[in-house]
Amino acid sequence: MSFARSIRSARSMGRMLQTTRSVVPGFRTVTTAAATTSGDAAAVPEDGDKPFTVRVHDDAYEAYKMDVPSLDLEVTKNELLKMYQDMVAVRRLELAADGLYKAKKIRGFCHLSVGQEAVAVGMENAIEPEDKIITSYRCHGLAYMRGVAVRAIIGELLGREVGVSKGKGGSMHMFGPNFYGGNGIVGAQVPLGAGLAFAQKYMNKPNVTFAMYGDGAANQGQVFEAFNMAKLWGIPAIFTCENNKYGMGTSAERSSAMTEYYKRGQYIPGLRVNGMDVLAVKRACKYLKDFALKNQTPLVVEFVTYRYGGHSMSDPGTTYRTREEIQKVRATKDPIEGLKRQIMEWGVANANELKSLEKKVRAFVDDEVAAAEASPFPEATRANLFADIYAKGTEPKYFRARTELE
Repeated sequence: MSFARSIRSARSMGRMLQTTRSVVPGFRTVTTAAATTSGDAAAVPEDGDKPFTVRVHDDAYEAYKMDVPSLDLEVTKNELLKMYQDMVAVRRLELAADGLYKAKKIRGFCHLSVGQEAVAVGMENAIEPEDKIITSYRCHGLAYMRGVAVRAIIGELLGREVGVSKGKGGSMHMFGPNFYGGNGIVGAQVPLGAGLAFAQKYMNKPNVTFAMYGDGAANQGQVFEAFNMAKLWGIPAIFTCENNKYGMGTSAERSSAMTEYYKRGQYIPGLRVNGMDVLAVKRACKYLKDFALKNQTPLVVEFVTYRYGGHSMSDPGTTYRTREEIQKVRATKDPIEGLKRQIMEWGVANANELKSLEKKVRAFVDDEVAAAEASPFPEATRANLFADIYAKGTEPKYFRARTELE
């Protein structure tokens, strides 16, 4: 058989397998619709801080070696509006970064998460400030939700002093309160996350660590090493795969023999979650934290989500998928539009009120971006080159047996 014929045969087999998978009896997967959580407008109280119950869709979760969460979730009107505001702010922040990169004001690596806002916002609204998060280089939204100012995020991208790492780290090195990056090496943050969770267990803290990675990193050997150690020691690490369907320019189906990433722990319980519904994410994260602490076990969670842009700003994102695919997700599954629809259907706010909120967020982000651009670049001195390597108060007395740099 010729090489060309072999390639054609392999492609035909791949198409046949994909077709077979779609018609296997009993095969199902979570929904990725953004507005599937249901509620009764008549049950929504006037008091913005009084909780009421909504119900997450039956198909929002799939479980492995554990039960799915209760589908009932208590929320308040103010919580819903805050989550909406946060998702709009994250997107506006990312779109500002997109514009600055295209204007050649941001250089180097820049990975955006437009379309994935529900994961960062839902997670932060379910956990405590003392819980820890560590992630890969697609980190801007998570950094913001952990309390890093917009000007500090944009300033870091611009290489300015106001940046969260004082303009010396760039897109991949952002840190905040109980937020450990922003890590540039694919998958390397996962064992670090296991270490953070081990420290929580060792110090008897009632907290967990979400060690986040993408589907493109899910095949890394160090991920499985972290799984093994965490299970052996009963570490409260929640290994969190953000499956946005593409690892760089390769679809999950082409890169992974098994795309049910929540089952990859094998001996670790797992949960697959609709990552486009912020309320489903919120409910899942609270459940996962409680489960991990109660049972003294790690967990694997897979958020099924989607990124609208390319892998990075240097990737147009349309050479390995069609524009129609992206537009369809934007039109039917956008997490911000999904929550907006629910807020209006439940009578929490009307279209004009939400439009006013969006306008305030845009103005706020624009002002923060202007402040970042006005910040100076770090001073180009030898002393500054070696500054900020250690946290203040932890600097070693000697550098290679010297008390000062020569």
